[in-house]
Amino acid sequence: MRQGEAVIALDEAQREVRSLLVALAPVRLDVDDALGCVAAAPVVATEPVPRFANSSMDGFALRSEDTRDAPVSLQITGVVLAGAAPGAEVGPGSAMRIMTGAPMPAGADCVEIVEEAVVDASGTLVTVGRRIDRGAFVRAPGEDVSVGDQLIAEGDVVHPTRRGVLATQGISTLMVHPRPCVGVLSTGDELFDGPGAPPPGTIRDVNRHLLLALLAEAGVPSRDLGIVRDDYDDTHQAISRAVETCDVVISTGGVSVGDADFVKMAIAELAGTRARAMKVAVRPGKPFSFGVVGPRAVPVFGLPGNPVSTRVSFELFIRPALSVLAGSAVPPRLMLDAVLDVPMPRQRDGRVHMVHVLAKTAADGRVHVVGAMREGSHLLQAVSAANAIAEVPDGDGIVAGDTVRIIVLHPEELADTSTRADA
Repeated sequence: MRQGEAVIALDEAQREVRSLLVALAPVRLDVDDALGCVAAAPVVATEPVPRFANSSMDGFALRSEDTRDAPVSLQITGVVLAGAAPGAEVGPGSAMRIMTGAPMPAGADCVEIVEEAVVDASGTLVTVGRRIDRGAFVRAPGEDVSVGDQLIAEGDVVHPTRRGVLATQGISTLMVHPRPCVGVLSTGDELFDGPGAPPPGTIRDVNRHLLLALLAEAGVPSRDLGIVRDDYDDTHQAISRAVETCDVVISTGGVSVGDADFVKMAIAELAGTRARAMKVAVRPGKPFSFGVVGPRAVPVFGLPGNPVSTRVSFELFIRPALSVLAGSAVPPRLMLDAVLDVPMPRQRDGRVHMVHVLAKTAADGRVHVVGAMREGSHLLQAVSAANAIAEVPDGDGIVAGDTVRIIVLHPEELADTSTRADA
């Protein structure tokens, strides 16, 4: 535990968290269940793709040497359908009708596409009006994948295209790092959850539902651990139970310097030397507690109680941690430099300000920040229309025309639809 909880830089706090995290042990899953997971071992091809030479177009399989003196008329001797086994051979002066994906018959080394061939009225002769090169419109065996090629590397995310590649090999299971299961609890005597009007002096529990939604959006399994009252023993027991069944535990509230901030105390007790309590030089989200608990080294995060602080802390600490646990080395969010169309003034306070903003693509091909939301760690509705978070460094602010680093929250909302012709 950090005595005195000195204020530390954001990047230092993130490094401290990262230093205590280890990817979850690999498991073997059915490939469809592994979608979105990170491969824990390379996958090597055992079959060529295509497995055999086949036509890439509907047309006529023939010998390229027969077209040397084109135009030429060739005898149609049969038809080859997709899925059929190779049959008769194509001999000199002959051709066979062939469908897309059908195996090339023996003797044929190219295809004349049906759109450029002329078939006589009897349907027995096809005239080819140009010279056809060997291999034209033919997919060669192993053209896409050769035996021994590495299809997936350790650390690759199993996305839909890679799932398709695995299907070319008939692979049904895969070694991957599993998605971490995350338990979410809220703390505080003031919290109310459920229908009806909250009793006097209480507020509705927002953070737990916000975090569960963020986890669902990220495709991460979660468990709702409910509300824990402001009691040290109850808090300690709730976290102790959670680390037995969850891979990560997130709690909100109880991490500041108040008399009832029991989450910080419980993490310190449970994690021992692997606990960190920090004041991070960031706004919002300054108070932060973290530790890894038990023989499985389960990460436990104590986030601030205000909802905007919770949301920002999730992006700065939780989401990157989930990527590490899932075995990924890829940043979990798109980050880019955007042009600032509106000034973002601020006062010096030694902290990085994380400001929710609205960003859009512009005619210059760049992303522009076109608006900033009202600031306040409790103003959740005010930031609900944001699609990015801007990192405003300590200083006097940023003027219009400068660039600002943004974390993109909703990339599908970056497109500016106001300029569409059909708008």
